[in-house]
Amino acid sequence: MMGISPWQLLIVLVIVILLFGTKRLRNLGGDLGSAFKGFKKAVGEDEAKKDEPENEQLAEKTNAESTEESVKKKDQV
Repeated sequence: MMGISPWQLLIVLVIVILLFGTKRLRNLGGDLGSAFKGFKKAVGEDEAKKDEPENEQLAEKTNAESTEESVKKKDQV
């Protein structure tokens, strides 16, 4: 048993095109592409949310340091 040959794949492709038509297959491809884009976007947003608390902590630390510096400057004046 050798597996599927290129000729067998070609025959299956012709049968699928005859059964469904090119328009339906094009729509199916577009829908599948949209689903992948949506999935990638959702994963990216999820990763951004994971990084967000670290960024907030860093921002709070920076704000606290700048507040301390401004208080020291006022005390010096």
